[in-house]
Amino acid sequence: MKLYHGSNLDINEIDLSKCRPYKDFGQGFYLTELEDQSIKMAKRVARLYGGDPIVNVYSFDEKNLESSGFNVRDFGRTASEEWARFVMNNRSRSFKDTASLECNLDNKFDIVTGPIANDDMAVLFRQYQNEIIDFETLIKGMTYKELTSQYSFHTPKAIALLEKVGVINV
Repeated sequence: MKLYHGSNLDINEIDLSKCRPYKDFGQGFYLTELEDQSIKMAKRVARLYGGDPIVNVYSFDEKNLESSGFNVRDFGRTASEEWARFVMNNRSRSFKDTASLECNLDNKFDIVTGPIANDDMAVLFRQYQNEIIDFETLIKGMTYKELTSQYSFHTPKAIALLEKVGVINV
């Protein structure tokens, strides 16, 4: 399958140390199978940080998601309570239970797949964390949000599964 990474750089070598922490699935390299989504991200990144929008294109064999050699967390395509807790814990600077299976702050998962928590979702998370809404209301609010998918790679052995096959100048 093809996976896309929207950026303002032509990435010749993926460096996990340059990836930002406190993302949905922890610090890692994020991609999507949706070309349109990656183009939007490339434009956003270029607008924020300068440069020109570019999409890096990678080949990835989905069979690796089922390989016993990799620790994979797959949340499917729809928001769930389990996914919400995982994202909130990874985004939180105060969550400290790194051994928990409800986070990937220690990169225990080589690859994580699932929905993207967009800006509307982030508002819901903050409302829940500030005790403005309860968890049931959070889940109901998530149900009505349009979600898109992401794949995140968190370890060098997972990164090695990606083969760069091209770039798209946006």
